[in-house]
Amino acid sequence: MYRLKTSASFDSAHFLAGYEGKCANIHGHRWKIEAEFSGAELLKDGTKRGMLIDFGDIKSAVRALADSLDHALIYEEGSLMDETVAALNNENFRLIAVPFRPTAERFAEYFYLQLSTQGLPVCSVSVYETPENCAVYGETP
Repeated sequence: MYRLKTSASFDSAHFLAGYEGKCANIHGHRWKIEAEFSGAELLKDGTKRGMLIDFGDIKSAVRALADSLDHALIYEEGSLMDETVAALNNENFRLIAVPFRPTAERFAEYFYLQLSTQGLPVCSVSVYETPENCAVYGETP
């Protein structure tokens, strides 16, 4: 089995609505996405012969996911009052509502599904919210 890994980082703020602790408040992270791809066979023909997949393809896909959330306030749909969202939008803040609680675990699942939907042979995604703490979603090795 061949495995390739690539990573990308982004900065964003979030909060966990209904959480009893520090993370109930808006705070930021330097998130790191580390995606692993696997397959049993290498390409046999063409310019990508001898590769599982072109690193450029997986780097671009992971970088695009990171860029899509960079420098934004990410919040769970329905967790902010409409008036709050309108006020922040009026101030031209970048807001991204997601249909899940924005935890490292849910981001790992979200990124895995996004890469999988693109037809990439993703086997796991790790999302670091600090250099020491990450959540992993994907196949069991």
